[in-house]
Amino acid sequence: MDRDAGILAQFEAEFGPGVARPQATRDEVPTFRVDADRVKPVLHFAKRRMARPYPMLYDLTAIDERERVHRDADPAADFTLVYHLLSFERNGDLRIKVPVQGDFPTVETVTDLWPAANWYEREVWDMFGIGFSGHPHLVRILMPPTWVGHPLRKEHPARATEMGEYRLPPEREDAEQAALKFRPEDWGMRPASARSEFMFLNLGPNHPSVHGVFRIVLELDGEEIVDCVPDIGYHHRGAEKMAERQSWHSFIPYTDRVDYLGGVMNNLPYVLAVEKLAGIQVPARVQVIRVMMAEFFRIASHLVFYGTFAQDVGALSPVFFMFSDRERVFDIVEAICGGRMHPSWFRIGGVAQDLPQGWDRLVRAFVRYFKPRLDHYDRMVMRNAILKKRTQGVGRYSLEEAIEWGVTGPGLRACGLAWDFRKARPYSGYEQFEFDIPVATHGDSYDRCLVRVQEMRQSLRIIEQCLAHMPAGDYKARHPLTTPPPRDRMLHDIETLIDHFLGVSWGPVIPPGEAFANVEATKGANGYYLISDGGTMAYRARIRTPTFAHLQMIPLITRGLMIADLIAILGSIDFVMADVDR
Repeated sequence: MDRDAGILAQFEAEFGPGVARPQATRDEVPTFRVDADRVKPVLHFAKRRMARPYPMLYDLTAIDERERVHRDADPAADFTLVYHLLSFERNGDLRIKVPVQGDFPTVETVTDLWPAANWYEREVWDMFGIGFSGHPHLVRILMPPTWVGHPLRKEHPARATEMGEYRLPPEREDAEQAALKFRPEDWGMRPASARSEFMFLNLGPNHPSVHGVFRIVLELDGEEIVDCVPDIGYHHRGAEKMAERQSWHSFIPYTDRVDYLGGVMNNLPYVLAVEKLAGIQVPARVQVIRVMMAEFFRIASHLVFYGTFAQDVGALSPVFFMFSDRERVFDIVEAICGGRMHPSWFRIGGVAQDLPQGWDRLVRAFVRYFKPRLDHYDRMVMRNAILKKRTQGVGRYSLEEAIEWGVTGPGLRACGLAWDFRKARPYSGYEQFEFDIPVATHGDSYDRCLVRVQEMRQSLRIIEQCLAHMPAGDYKARHPLTTPPPRDRMLHDIETLIDHFLGVSWGPVIPPGEAFANVEATKGANGYYLISDGGTMAYRARIRTPTFAHLQMIPLITRGLMIADLIAILGSIDFVMADVDR
């Protein structure tokens, strides 16, 4: 492609021929292989000196290549590091792949290029055992400090039944407790002066204001925050490892539990990525149904945020009103999908079943009801003088800082950048809908709430358009790799019955390849990077979640503030720990 050739020409003009070797992928993201000893200069060039650069480190992950069969022209490698960069100016991605050899290879850290790389490199070390020389504190991040092995390596067991009986004798229990002790010196934290001592407060891992199992160790001077260390991993369930032992279809319910408030919104990037791998085109009706249900879950998730954010700063009534309205959304979801919070309703190539009779009446009644409710909530919350005092100017970060730390979604738009993947890179037919991108200018806790409030109004606009222009047609693609054959055909001939049986029991065999799909989810950009080795399960499934990046910048925006300010900031970020830990 001309785009890939232009990028390659810039690399070769800077570093000479052969520095970057193109790779074709199903998603058509410009992808280049770069040797480990040259990757840091290449990344530095891509971020700062390339024409129309790629300033955001969107993701960083790895692949265990040792059991992969379909490698095409890939160079010999035991592992591959994958750097995913994002350019807003280009509206484009750049994928840099670094092949490495050995049981426990090491590459140079890029934490001095992107502060967001800190947690990503720790995760790669934790999951794969790949080291990063020069990293400020390369320790486990999702697994306990006493864990043996690196779970996303192919030799690591995928099931507890493969690991032997678990025992916790007293001496091991003591060792586990000792490993949890926080040592401030290990994190580079020092007293303010020779006469002062550390004063620490553990917020969490079980506390109503951390919205999940999340620990923050605070270094305090009175009630002023001198420094803090976010500690995650208490909710890690191995979602990416599970994808390696679930069929392409049977992994869909697991996606619901990542951002467990996002419902079918979590299904969408996964099925879009599989459809790219398989070359499946879905009918127009499927696209609109998916958009409508995704926007309903955006409203449901934002209502949880809205109510709990108000509650975090002392307003107790709104959460009861908003949770009641969330139940109204779930009534519609249940009528259409059969489930409420986790319907797992999207399918590869379509949805589970067509819209039921009367769906339009339910949707129309909700739209009519909810518009004045949002006006009421504006008066109750957004115009509340106490909430404004608690949140305006608190937890502020600039647009430049947001990009450096990998912030996406409402947190990015609160800094003034009107960037929404539904507009910038329409998927599932979003280009056919009219809606605005709410933005704010201060990048503080209040503006992050303001953007989400306005997004609910835009979601209502989109739902109204779905209601008025729902296409006729099938609710699934007529493709052999998608949903099972129709029942009337299945009962007509043995070949179709066999195909149905294999599709349900084994699942589809997806052609070898790599593909990434990304959506504007409730909390920011959510993406799946899937690798098929020509089997019935994913060889590698990377889940890029928004709030993993967002929580990492808590120390930046809380130093010098009060503990009460931290509570408001945590509420404004809008996170659930299942989305962070996976």
